[in-house]
Amino acid sequence: MTSLTLAIVVVFIMGYLCIALESLTKVNKAPVALLMCVACWTLFMVNPSEFVLPGMPELTGNAAGILAHVGESLREHLGETAETLFFLMGAMTIVEVVDTNGGFNFVRDSIQTHSKRGLLWRIAFMTFFLSAILDNLTTSIVMIMVLRKLVADKQDRMVYAALVIIAANSGGAFSPIGDVTTIMLWIAGSITTVGVITEILVPSLVSMLVPAFIMQYMLKGKLPAMVASAEDSTLAFTRVQRRIIFFLGVGGLMFVPIFRYLTDLPPYMGILLVLGVLWTATEIFHRRMHLGEDSMSARVIALLRKIDMGTILFFLGILMAVGCLAEIGVLTAMGRGLDSVSGGNHYLVTGIIGVLSSIVDNVPLVAGCMGMYPIAPTGDMAVDGIFWQLLAYCAGVGGSMLIIGSAAGVVVMGLEKITFGWYMKRITWVAFVGYLAGILVYWVERMLFFD
Repeated sequence: MTSLTLAIVVVFIMGYLCIALESLTKVNKAPVALLMCVACWTLFMVNPSEFVLPGMPELTGNAAGILAHVGESLREHLGETAETLFFLMGAMTIVEVVDTNGGFNFVRDSIQTHSKRGLLWRIAFMTFFLSAILDNLTTSIVMIMVLRKLVADKQDRMVYAALVIIAANSGGAFSPIGDVTTIMLWIAGSITTVGVITEILVPSLVSMLVPAFIMQYMLKGKLPAMVASAEDSTLAFTRVQRRIIFFLGVGGLMFVPIFRYLTDLPPYMGILLVLGVLWTATEIFHRRMHLGEDSMSARVIALLRKIDMGTILFFLGILMAVGCLAEIGVLTAMGRGLDSVSGGNHYLVTGIIGVLSSIVDNVPLVAGCMGMYPIAPTGDMAVDGIFWQLLAYCAGVGGSMLIIGSAAGVVVMGLEKITFGWYMKRITWVAFVGYLAGILVYWVERMLFFD
């Protein structure tokens, strides 16, 4: 390893540590990721010939050719990253439109019950399947807001909130649009919609059912009657219109994989289609209610301001920094090292990655694996092979083991003020049991049905 390569790796590791220790440093991870990205590529440009020459002997001594090759590589990485970012921005906007217009009130009305354990199971299944359609972060926010209207007791609500984290991460793992990491793998072509759903659905479901079964014994008794909320009367749209918005938004997100299959267009085009349809519907509703053009324009601007651009910029920085590591050959070398240590056991490699994803962010972990392991034409590394499907499962579900291990956990931690120690003492072992149970179920599936 050359000194320049070492310098890039050190910068990446330092940035990675700052991101992982965000709760201690109190510095948002987005600017750290952006600085890491720029620093890595700047070091790369100190002497780009050091990295392009081994595979590009025709560029020897050709400075202009080297710079042109670097520029092309940079644009290629940016293009791949932009596909993921536009997909996320579109999906986040769709969810904001549905939520702001009261579309998710339908979720609240459908799960209310007086039984604490009954509510736990309804929360579990609703979160699991809603996370597969939306994403685990958005679903967690929606379900916590619903829980605040249904459960007054703080201790009980913490148990429900912990289950929301587990169910959201499990639900996102079997869907191509349920988690940022599965979106990355899906857009890259490592997994397909049919493949990941048919083979990962049952393991993901088991990873939620086992913890839910254990956690139901933490709750006893009945819930008090829910106090009627005046929220519905303050919303601009009628109940029927809110239902229409809900089904347009959620149904549209479910249609995105079908749109890609029918047209062969990238997923972000499907998201833009759904956003356009949903946006048009809300405009028509506003016009029919005579709210006026000024009000309509203000509403659109307000919705766009709600988009979490910090998260988008974080993904931009981290994915481009990982792209730099891929460009200098570090990820390929790491992949060979992991294979030699594990003896090619993909269950062991992805299992370790899953545990690591509970400590550090799973986005750079998965991005790194995508750089380390190219898609093979056949075998375990082929499209929908064991490695890629296990990576989707382990990186998603493994984040439930610590409350800081996933975006869902971090947002629930902030909303419900759950401490790291409480979660680790009460929930970590429960989530770990579910994680291992899902891997075991996947192994049985491959042995009996898919090999």
